Amino acid sequence: MPDTAALHTAEFLRVKALAERGVASAQHSLGFMYVNGQGVPKNDELAVAWYRMAASAGLEQAQYNLGVMYQKGQGVPQDLGQAVYWYTQAAEQGYAAAQYNLGWLYAKGQGIPADVQQAMHWFGKAASQGDPGAQHNLGMMYEGGKGVAQDVERAIEWYRRAAEQNYARSQFALALRYDSGQGIDRDVQQAIHWFRKAAEQGYAPAQFNLGLRYDKGQDLPQDSEKAILWYGRAGEQGHASSQFNLALIHDSGHGVARDPDLALHWFRKAAEQGHAGAQDNLGLRYEHGQGVEQDYGIAADWYRKAAEQGSAGAQYHLGQLLDAGHGVPQDQAQALAWFRKAAEQGHLRAQFDLAMRLEDEAMHWYRKAADQDYAPAQYMLGQLLDRDDTGTIDPRQAYEWYRKAADQGHALAQFALGLRYDSGHGVERDYEAAHFWYLCAARQGHARAQFNLGVMYASGQGVSKDLVEAYAWLHRAGAAGVIPATSYIQRIAARMEPHLLAQAQGYLGAA
Repeated sequence: MPDTAALHTAEFLRVKALAERGVASAQHSLGFMYVNGQGVPKNDELAVAWYRMAASAGLEQAQYNLGVMYQKGQGVPQDLGQAVYWYTQAAEQGYAAAQYNLGWLYAKGQGIPADVQQAMHWFGKAASQGDPGAQHNLGMMYEGGKGVAQDVERAIEWYRRAAEQNYARSQFALALRYDSGQGIDRDVQQAIHWFRKAAEQGYAPAQFNLGLRYDKGQDLPQDSEKAILWYGRAGEQGHASSQFNLALIHDSGHGVARDPDLALHWFRKAAEQGHAGAQDNLGLRYEHGQGVEQDYGIAADWYRKAAEQGSAGAQYHLGQLLDAGHGVPQDQAQALAWFRKAAEQGHLRAQFDLAMRLEDEAMHWYRKAADQDYAPAQYMLGQLLDRDDTGTIDPRQAYEWYRKAADQGHALAQFALGLRYDSGHGVERDYEAAHFWYLCAARQGHARAQFNLGVMYASGQGVSKDLVEAYAWLHRAGAAGVIPATSYIQRIAARMEPHLLAQAQGYLGAA
């Protein structure tokens, strides 16, 4: 086998001799060798010197490479103006890569005033030569209407040209268009085809998209292992949403064995990149000591990072720590401020907590949470509408809110409905309905409902008279601290046949 290093050295000496005689192509090749350390120690400054000689002689590739060196500040102080100059020299000679880079600098206003028309001009020149990056950028300009009238169909044409050259960003853009049916007939299979093409090239957003579809069973069979595969490939590239979703899968054990340690690893990866959901989740782990040593101070730090990004959950959790003085100095004013931010975003518990703390705003916040079917808020709203001191008494509305909460199993609301039907307050008196709602609440351990239910069974009101049931429910109420239950039990026991009393007592023992 020949000595590759020796061949490179020999080649270097041959090229150097030609370069020193003024052969522009050799000067460019020599610069390339210095940039890459090919046959000679790497030396960016000497690379720039040789590129400059070839560029000054008009060699477009050297002009382009010199522009790159100035743009990067490699071997020479960064100078975007000089980058523009040399890209222009090469672009005007038809060098596609220079045309693309020049278009980019015009688009960004770097080294030259921003000019979308010039950007489009140079992207168009490069695109017509088949440069996929320029084709993609033209697609973006047509899609966004930048420098040209918006034309989604033209955008798709350019995306397709680049996608068919295996340009991952365009494959992803084309997939999105097929998925949304924007500017093209919706075709989920074509969307998945192009997502997969981009994903297989390592394009993280496409990998995330495929992972999400396998994760949720959207347009593809649900497959947590394939979701983990694609999320993992994107996550290893630093794609924060993939890292977060990986953490969720491992935390829940959805379709795979639960792995809290791996979940914590990915939550931390995503959190360190600024993913608000991961930061909030990491805060919860430090607050409750889940997989880490409990530390309220660290929890507060993570909550604050997420809260400042607008995460309603983190705003609420930070408010709780400030309210309690856990890990941070107690500050109820700040706690209220964070509760309010979360509540304004629709966070149920924040709305509920704010209503409990701010009497003059209670009706507003309870209603906000109640409208989202939060049963405790529906019950509290019913309470406010039932009170004489609110100035907004409305028994009919109160009944409606109690009913919504009761239908969700809220024991206090069920008891409130029982009382209304029992007394005929705001509704027509209906002992059978009263019995039904008392029974619902009593089964959940509501002591007053148990007492009222016992009384109804004892008198046969709204239900067939049943002293055994009456005895059992009153006994439960008494055990829960309802004082009048004791005297009722004594009176009922005196009326019961010995075998019924034994049955009732045995029933209690079995319960």
